[in-house]
Amino acid sequence: MVSKPPTTAQLKYLRLGRFQPGGKLPLFDPNGQQISAMTIRSCIRKGWAASWFKNPIKPDWLVCKLTEEGMKTVDKYPDRH
Repeated sequence: MVSKPPTTAQLKYLRLGRFQPGGKLPLFDPNGQQISAMTIRSCIRKGWAASWFKNPIKPDWLVCKLTEEGMKTVDKYPDRH
């Protein structure tokens, strides 16, 4: 089965976790803007990100980490913006 390549938003999000300890994906981009929940959920559905833990203070926040498949995806598209 061939899956569609990641969108620009998905790829930018996934790249943020590539060199973080444990592949931790941020809640906010480098400009301080919250990452879209739609982008995060789509990456989870594709298997590129996985829920890491529930935040008891902010239960609506999606705290995730990069999966092995997510790392492969980031490496597969190194020059896409």
